[in-house]
Amino acid sequence: MKILALAVTGRGLVEPETPVLRADDEALLRGRAAFETLRVYRGVPFRIEAHLDRLAGSSEAIGLPPVDRIALRTLAAAALAAAGEPDAVLRLFWTPGPEEGPPTGLALVSPLPEQHEALRARGMRVVSLLGVRAEAPWLLPGVKSTSYAVNMAADAEAKRRGADDAVFVDTTGTVLEGPVTNVWWRRGSTLCTPSLDLGILAGVTRAALLEAAPGLGYAVEEGVFPLGEVAGAEEAFTSSSVREVMPVVELDGAPVGDGRPGPAAAALQRALRVAAGAVDDQIG
Repeated sequence: MKILALAVTGRGLVEPETPVLRADDEALLRGRAAFETLRVYRGVPFRIEAHLDRLAGSSEAIGLPPVDRIALRTLAAAALAAAGEPDAVLRLFWTPGPEEGPPTGLALVSPLPEQHEALRARGMRVVSLLGVRAEAPWLLPGVKSTSYAVNMAADAEAKRRGADDAVFVDTTGTVLEGPVTNVWWRRGSTLCTPSLDLGILAGVTRAALLEAAPGLGYAVEEGVFPLGEVAGAEEAFTSSSVREVMPVVELDGAPVGDGRPGPAAAALQRALRVAAGAVDDQIG
């Protein structure tokens, strides 16, 4: 990942190649840190307050010091100004530091991945992989931590199988989420997505789509669904901050719907860009 700009609590802007974490920071020793990834549209991070809310919740769940929201907002603004890219990816990190503290906050700005628009046009191929239904509190349901090895291993396994991404299911075949996404599918004019009660991440983009769907003529059903619901859907898609709305055209080697990106995904992608201020209105 190329870093365009980096800002650190207590230091402000630093060169991206500069070491910024101590070797005894528990983010490194134990993977005990929280982070958020935001898409930046026309220089404005999308729903940064919602992301800071989730960062604070994740930090509390894994026992980190309280998040300094003012400091992180300041770091984000400095990094974005230094990067000079109106459309980019912003990552915010909050680490506990060494045993005696203090915590460290980071703001990183990187370019948008180049492949996403082409992937959106053709649609993704996904495979189902066994995941964990994080209902017990010690499984950290809904927490976005830097302990991301399983997510990256799932992504690598999907690529090994010739797919673009994965969707996790539990031992009963219940649909959960993707390694970095929420999962959606359509039956007629109803959009379905797994319930947060399953311990999945409460995606900020997911929330934006829940708000947008009624205005586009879609009802939304959140619940507990078997994988067969996705396989038999008229269309499917995923949502995330950086990828936005990404159509799914194939699941476990079989086409979803007619095997092409569907109308709900296209309409919600447009609505998301409108909500983010990336386009001026929904016409044209």
